[in-house]
Amino acid sequence: MKFYVSGELPKEPNMYFIYGDGGTGKTSLFKLFPGKKLLLTFDRSTSVIKPEDNIDTVIFEPSDMPKIQAVIIAFLKRAIINGGYSAICLDNMSALQNFVLENIDDASKDGRQNYQKMQLWFRQLGDMLRSSGVTIFATAHQVDNGSSGLDGAGRFQPDMNERTFNAFTATFDLVGRIYKHDGQRMIDLDPEAGNHAKNRLDDRTLIKASELLKTEKESE
Repeated sequence: MKFYVSGELPKEPNMYFIYGDGGTGKTSLFKLFPGKKLLLTFDRSTSVIKPEDNIDTVIFEPSDMPKIQAVIIAFLKRAIINGGYSAICLDNMSALQNFVLENIDDASKDGRQNYQKMQLWFRQLGDMLRSSGVTIFATAHQVDNGSSGLDGAGRFQPDMNERTFNAFTATFDLVGRIYKHDGQRMIDLDPEAGNHAKNRLDDRTLIKASELLKTEKESE
């Protein structure tokens, strides 16, 4: 437990979670972040990363998957303490969830207990990232549930178990859905639209993807 007198809460780096369809530029958004960066990819999608982007990259191999939870935690602890990174990206949480669930399925035959264990692990991962002192960016694919409201409200959600998604993103400052409209990449941050979204950083509910790191005041 830590107690802080009013006005003395330490400023923490922001945490961003962006989901969307393939080809909408989720991974490319990581280039917007300043400083030395680290990309952890769970689906080997590194074609958009160039040498000038100042991004160190970790590609997990099939041999890592049976113990992926321990591998990730150990690696992140070293990177956070010794890496000197300003931002860390976990690219494709949809894929990571599937690997973790497969490992848990192998360890227990109780399906309900398996999902509870998976949710707990992702919550612990989110808590660790929150206390890392590093800006965090995570991505996931989306699920299209078909038209479920006016203008497609509530139609899209991250391709993750909903409780696992909620457990992981509980500590995140911004959750949004990226999509393309009239040739522009946009990010929906409006929880009232029915899709999974939130923005604790300012009052914006719809932004251009290129303005992800700008505050509302800077955008005016």
